[in-house]
Amino acid sequence: MSTDLTFFTNEPDAALVDRFKSTLRAVRYFDVLVGYFRTSGFHQLAESLEGVEKIRILVGLNVDQKTFQLIDTVRTQTNLDFNSHKDTRNAAMEAAVTEIDASSDDFLTEYGIKKFIEFLSTDCSNPDEDTANGGNGKKLEFRAYPSGNIHAKVYISRYSEDQVSFGSVITGSSNFSHSGLIGNREFNVELKDKSDVDFALKQFEDLWKDGVDISEKFVDTIRTKTWLNEDISPYQLYLKMLYEYLKEDINMDQEISIDMPENFMDLQYQQQAIVSAKKILEAFHGVFLADVVGLGKTFISAMLAQQLGGGKLVICPPVLIDYWKDTFFEFGVKKYEIESLGKLDRILETDIDKYETIFIDEAHRFRNEYTQGFEKLTEICYGKKVVLVTATPLNNTFLDIFNQIKLFQSPKRSTIPGVINLEKFFNKWMTQLKKHKKTEPEYIEIIKEGSEEIREKVLKYIMVRRTRSEIKKYFSKDIDEQGLFFPEVSDPIRLVYQFDATIGPVFSQTIEMLKQFSYSRYMPLVFINRQLTEFELQAQRNVGGFMKGILVKRLESSFYAFKKSVGRFVKSYEDFIKMFGEGRVLISKNINVYDLIDEDDEGKIQKLIEEEKVQEFKSSEFTPEFEQALKNDLEILKEIRKLWRPIDADPKLDKFVSELETGGNLNGKKILVFTESLETGEYLFGKLRKKFGSEVLFFSSKGGLLKDERLVKSEARRKITNNYDPRARESEDDIKILISTDVLAEGVNLHRSFSVINYDLPWNPTKVLQRVGRVNRVGTENKEIHIYNFFPTDESDAHLGLEDNIKSKIQAFHDTLGEDARYLTDEEVVSSHELFGDTLYKKLISKKTYEQEDDDYKSELEYLKFIRDIRDNNPKLFEKIKRLPKKARSAKSENFDNDGLITFFRKGKLKKFMFSDGEQSEEIPFFDAVNIFKCEPDMNRQLIPKGYYDFLKKNKEQFDQITSDEIEEPEKSRGGRSNEQYVIGTLKSDLIKKCTSFTDDDEEYIQVVLEKYNEGVIPKNITKRIKQKIEKEDEALKILSVLKREIPGRLLGIRHSGGSDGFISKREVILSEWLAGENNG
Repeated sequence: MSTDLTFFTNEPDAALVDRFKSTLRAVRYFDVLVGYFRTSGFHQLAESLEGVEKIRILVGLNVDQKTFQLIDTVRTQTNLDFNSHKDTRNAAMEAAVTEIDASSDDFLTEYGIKKFIEFLSTDCSNPDEDTANGGNGKKLEFRAYPSGNIHAKVYISRYSEDQVSFGSVITGSSNFSHSGLIGNREFNVELKDKSDVDFALKQFEDLWKDGVDISEKFVDTIRTKTWLNEDISPYQLYLKMLYEYLKEDINMDQEISIDMPENFMDLQYQQQAIVSAKKILEAFHGVFLADVVGLGKTFISAMLAQQLGGGKLVICPPVLIDYWKDTFFEFGVKKYEIESLGKLDRILETDIDKYETIFIDEAHRFRNEYTQGFEKLTEICYGKKVVLVTATPLNNTFLDIFNQIKLFQSPKRSTIPGVINLEKFFNKWMTQLKKHKKTEPEYIEIIKEGSEEIREKVLKYIMVRRTRSEIKKYFSKDIDEQGLFFPEVSDPIRLVYQFDATIGPVFSQTIEMLKQFSYSRYMPLVFINRQLTEFELQAQRNVGGFMKGILVKRLESSFYAFKKSVGRFVKSYEDFIKMFGEGRVLISKNINVYDLIDEDDEGKIQKLIEEEKVQEFKSSEFTPEFEQALKNDLEILKEIRKLWRPIDADPKLDKFVSELETGGNLNGKKILVFTESLETGEYLFGKLRKKFGSEVLFFSSKGGLLKDERLVKSEARRKITNNYDPRARESEDDIKILISTDVLAEGVNLHRSFSVINYDLPWNPTKVLQRVGRVNRVGTENKEIHIYNFFPTDESDAHLGLEDNIKSKIQAFHDTLGEDARYLTDEEVVSSHELFGDTLYKKLISKKTYEQEDDDYKSELEYLKFIRDIRDNNPKLFEKIKRLPKKARSAKSENFDNDGLITFFRKGKLKKFMFSDGEQSEEIPFFDAVNIFKCEPDMNRQLIPKGYYDFLKKNKEQFDQITSDEIEEPEKSRGGRSNEQYVIGTLKSDLIKKCTSFTDDDEEYIQVVLEKYNEGVIPKNITKRIKQKIEKEDEALKILSVLKREIPGRLLGIRHSGGSDGFISKREVILSEWLAGENNG
């Protein structure tokens, strides 16, 4: 290849870099005048410049036009001498740092920059002569011209004296950069006449003498302010990692001012929750307030509402309406309304647009997307900011949490960094679960792995959750200074009662008869002479299973309540059989058992089922087996009633009274007694009042019972508050025994008591947590919380031993229900080998159950506190860490077999850690990354080898692969997605596309519907109804009519602005650490 050309365009065989490589070997002096200089491209000529005696480079200020205009404006307005040496050096250094930050991550770039530094620091062959001639005595001298108007590109070579030619000048379009030397199409010409060289040299010298020497400053800048800084210790890199990962949260503790009501303490842990929640709400339009029970989520919600503009709507259980109203009023919240979660229809009838934020208390109740309640709530929340208040967001399956997230995120186009398609993400885990039975070890392992990934990739962005131990650990100073503490939960105490030789056989016979009971009266459509849809069939089974659960629960709760229930069942069956015999059947169509689960009044439940008769059938429409099933069930009920009629003994009550009397565990204590049954509560009140008089109060959904009076709800709650809430304005102390159904298990403070008695077997540990949370609260004066659980045993099973005797009785209740046992509890019961009775018993006798410390849940609070402590106590170190450069690097020895590299990436809001062993790369969670980066302050830095860049490349490729996966089109759905696929297919069919009757508005409407299906925002129940109504329809206009009738117009609007910037932002390497393995260290 000939390089003796005149023109250099960077075309093949005409690259400027090749010309320099061939001529610089003979060059003694090399002068460069360019507007832009890129140190990162220096490696192209570094080797060729080794023999050059003196190199001088003069550059313009190297800033973009917009920046220069801003600077020029400031200079004009303030008389700033921008041309001063100091300003010139600073501007040049900022440009250098920006350039190095953006440079390629490869060994040649590092080699070239280090060579440049070496030339700047090495003496030339005759430093004294050079200094005498105005130079700095170094091989390379670097100056910046103090004006932004240099656009020349001139390269002057003067050869050694033994060369024939004096020198040459190359001028044209190429800057001293990779692009200018080889990358871009350029146009340059070489002039070799001595007169041309002399002219260029004179022009250069005129500019050179006005240039500002930036050589030393440049060396210092590169060595201290760029990723080539070789003095960053492993400990400093660890701190930098924490700083960058938690940067948005570090100063949140300084960002809020709350108007606290009188008698309320200003607690830092609550402030931290408010600021975190507000930040999440602004970024993702929804947040889970999921602190464990007893940390004051209602107060935190009120303080958060203080910080938000616009109207607020609180949707809560009906028993908590007054509590929410009082709390928001006390905290001075403006423009709010409180509504019962059972009145969603009423909300939809109002002007929803006046609300900007929706607060949903006990949000986990809406985790089932196949309910009408969920469908209505979706419409209410669409386009709003949503605050989900719950201590148990992830309760049953992965879909529970997904369904709640749908209330503020589009399932297929979420704004959560890294998980743009939430539906695909959650379906992946559900598909894995379906491959295994719940009793298999693999099922439990998938639950564990899935929960971990959901927390790491989804919930950490949208949830505020702290446990008591975290609060005590990381906010201890504030809590101590305010004279507060969290009580300790003592080991739960068993209150064991025994069935005697009379009751035991009656109980056993009852259990066996209940197993034969079909509950046919409560699921009549199962017997109808037509094919039911799966939805209709499941709805009927739900009611039957729920009623079956009621009987079993009442049997355990109290013999009194069980007898009353059996009596009601008998009457209900007799009335139904009579109606059936008259030729007709009236069935309540819209009963949803999920709306009945928390109802304490069984009589009200029966009434709802019997009186909401909106569907009428003829008796002839049912199979012959139906009437026989009804009669068999009635016969069983009458036999059970006959069995229990002579039973008057109540060993459970006897045990309770003995504990309350002198010498008993509960004597003299201010206690709180919970039962699920209103009738058990009334029964207990009647019995205990005879012994303890006016010190006993009973509260339920009907109000209160005190002495001989029935109190209205408001009066009863006032009495309870004055006796049990330490913050009550009018303190009283005349109630010692408070009996209540679970209407008091949520949202009230009862911590003047420190003893909770679960009179019924707590089938649902989550509900028990709610109960215990009433007394296990910050601000109590009680050092310990005591929990008492009643357990049945049988005299005839004494040979089993006490614990096995108890477990066998719990198991008997469970086995009675068979597959309907899920109506005992709304928790997922997962065990690889244990029976239900064994599992539940172990939970109830372990204090760990009531402390609600999630061993698998990790919090970033520890590291946030750590970096804040450095901010507050070591500001000099904090400033140094803050100023460490982008792409910072360090290296340390690690007890790995082989070398590795961990890299921290950011892309918009998305932050991820990648680890490579040289062969492959994988993503690792934040807490695993912390464990790798964490080290002592005196940890020595190791050398970073050349192979660092191969490892970094693998990490980059893996990060790009992970993030690009998220924007690919989702896989075609199968199975359970058939309804949606059918509707979408219909809307894309020729029947719709070729319909000429549509107006342009109709066509636009259909496109909007399709777009909303692409986002995943149309509830499944709506889609199911649409499919059922259009599958036999062959007229396009009628299909359109179905869509408009079934899809609420609100769901077709814009959900909220803002996209997932994690997929359009540029990838950033924040920092990396080389880990020298033991075999290669």
